[in-house]
Amino acid sequence: MFLSLVLGPLAGYNSALYFGMIGGYFMSRNQNPEFTLQLQQQIDAAAGIPFAEFMEQALYHPEYGYYTTRRDRIGKKGDFFTSSSVHFCFGRLIARQLEQMWQLLGQESFIIAEQGAGEGYLCLDILDALAATAPQFYASLDYRLIEISPDNRQRQEEILEHHFAAGRVSWCELADVQGMQGCFISNELLDAFPVHLIEKHAGELQEVYVVNQDGGFGEELRPLSTGLIKEYFQLVEIEPAEGNRCEVNLAAGDWMRQVAGVLKRGFVLTIDYGYLAKELYAPDRHAGTLLCYHQHQTNENPYQRVGCQDITAHVDFTALEKIGRQQNLESLYFGQQYQFLMGLGFLEMLMELERLETDPNKAQALRMNLKTLILPEGGMGESFKVLIQGKDVGQPTLLCSKRIGDIRLPAEN
Repeated sequence: MFLSLVLGPLAGYNSALYFGMIGGYFMSRNQNPEFTLQLQQQIDAAAGIPFAEFMEQALYHPEYGYYTTRRDRIGKKGDFFTSSSVHFCFGRLIARQLEQMWQLLGQESFIIAEQGAGEGYLCLDILDALAATAPQFYASLDYRLIEISPDNRQRQEEILEHHFAAGRVSWCELADVQGMQGCFISNELLDAFPVHLIEKHAGELQEVYVVNQDGGFGEELRPLSTGLIKEYFQLVEIEPAEGNRCEVNLAAGDWMRQVAGVLKRGFVLTIDYGYLAKELYAPDRHAGTLLCYHQHQTNENPYQRVGCQDITAHVDFTALEKIGRQQNLESLYFGQQYQFLMGLGFLEMLMELERLETDPNKAQALRMNLKTLILPEGGMGESFKVLIQGKDVGQPTLLCSKRIGDIRLPAEN
């Protein structure tokens, strides 16, 4: 998720917060008084800071940030699950789409660049699948991980040991893939980019600033910190309703421009939870989408456990599509995650995995686990969206775009 490699210095952001080596100790999962005091001193010196700056530091401060310090974030011992941590099926299905992309580009050398790879399980599942089912593609593949966290790099090195040894995977910076042909992948990356909190009152847009208040953190509404926020709403052609609060992710737009800039020919595959702008900023969405995650519990208070809990906001896919189009990226596919996975053969894979499992209890557990990827309520199937954009690839019919009504299941034995 680490923005510095992509965005560089942003207006109003202190990009230096992203850099620096991580200390060798583990902080408390629940509190960090040293960090809180440091933030309060900075807020006092600046007489208040935009929420985007507060969120940036809470997540990416080099010594205390949630994503830069050593901790278990993903899985049962962490704070949340990702699709790739639920089951290897997710990565195997994406591998099918990647193989078709390789074929569409002439079956030549192909770079997969993944940013925000976490512990590396999506990369592992994709490479394992391709090595087994598409050895020619695997042999021509260069999988590049864009990663600045030493903790994540260590985990990735262990998990991907075989593929590192085979020369198929390596680390890089974004600039290293300039002129790439292939596919740029992100899975749950953009939701943790710092967002500006905006409210509309008396017809005017105002921004949330974080201030010191009663020994803790408080909020004040002030004029917008940058004119880019008004330009953003002009781009997506909608504003929040009177009295509503919402998020504006300017960093995601900058990221989209930079990714489009390094891609010479190929695809951009973005998976995250979010909406199109008309739904994200709908009048009945009064409080926005900002959520915090700690030990698999959600809350709406980003001012507690600062540096020790995740802070996220839903992604605006309308902005990504429009900014991409400005950068010569054409939208080829947009849909809910369950549609994407079903089109790639989710049901067939589920049936095959169940057939291979001889223990009925394990088969049932497998079925329930995999359903998490596609269920609309209590699962990831509807809230997560998939956007695929292409540059200089024409308008191909992608495998994932298969309609559910056209899916034919194999006969059971």
